[in-house]
Amino acid sequence: MKHLLSTADLSKDDAILLLDTAAQMAATQSREIKKLPTLRGRTVVNLFFEDSTRTRISFETAAKRLSADVINFSAKGSSVSKGESLKDTALTLHAMGADAVVVRHWASGAPYQLAHAGWLDAAVLNAGDGTHQHPTQALLDAFTIRRHLVGRRGGGDPDGVGADLAGLRVAIVGDVLHSRVARSNVALLRTLGAEVTLVSPPTLLPVGVESWPCRTSYDLDATLADWRPDAVMMLRVQRERMSGGSGGAFFPSPLEYTRYYGLDARRLALLDDHAIVMHPGPMNRGLEISAEAADSDRAVIVEQVANGVAVRMAALYLLLAGDPSAEGNDL
Repeated sequence: MKHLLSTADLSKDDAILLLDTAAQMAATQSREIKKLPTLRGRTVVNLFFEDSTRTRISFETAAKRLSADVINFSAKGSSVSKGESLKDTALTLHAMGADAVVVRHWASGAPYQLAHAGWLDAAVLNAGDGTHQHPTQALLDAFTIRRHLVGRRGGGDPDGVGADLAGLRVAIVGDVLHSRVARSNVALLRTLGAEVTLVSPPTLLPVGVESWPCRTSYDLDATLADWRPDAVMMLRVQRERMSGGSGGAFFPSPLEYTRYYGLDARRLALLDDHAIVMHPGPMNRGLEISAEAADSDRAVIVEQVANGVAVRMAALYLLLAGDPSAEGNDL
């Protein structure tokens, strides 16, 4: 596999290989010298057409810790702002000898086009495209879930190396309609054997969600109390993608949304003792999650950010260097 565009493209073996490699990368980050020489001489371009903090910095850190040369390209201040097309940008990167292009784009499908249009000869990693996919976010979420709920609680390897997520239940709560994180997670978690329930107001569920490999619910309290999820993943309410930016076309008011779909102290008390709280960030504190929930002992939100570096190191390594332990496997 030359590119990482969607979690739907990953087999179970592919996903576990990525997670296991991430565990190896995470282990190296506790050393005094964190850099590895693996990608020395390779060039990784971060091509971001949308604003980003966590993902862009995480990919940059991952590439540098693998000793790759990194070029950060922002649409603002570049020729894109003058009207340059995606094709011409890609041809420029090809001329510069990019080995991997990490792309975030507002248009769903842009990374796929970059990967398959023949404009450049480089591995393409999707860092988020429109409301479509964000595969490395789903992988770091799965890595975090496996570490906490399989490794640390399973009595075996502390990272859960080699294990899938069979038998675990994950509730994904909030603005599913605009969330590439939700789409990526549903596909990957099901591939790894977990059960998934989407909890959202009906106005924030996409058309066709009934064909997704998951359950849906409009009742957060009932899901937490009766279904007993092992992990609760809160999604950011993406008001910038809603008309007027207030969410008014999708729910009556922020207060109403919080009352029915916000994670607060009362709802935390409904969770089993081992359950963890997740959020892909950035958080709208006081809207989809209270400060008490975000800062509770159950929350692994900061750990998700740290795990993102290891997962992205694994993805870059496997795409650019291959897996030496599996002949013919270039994922």
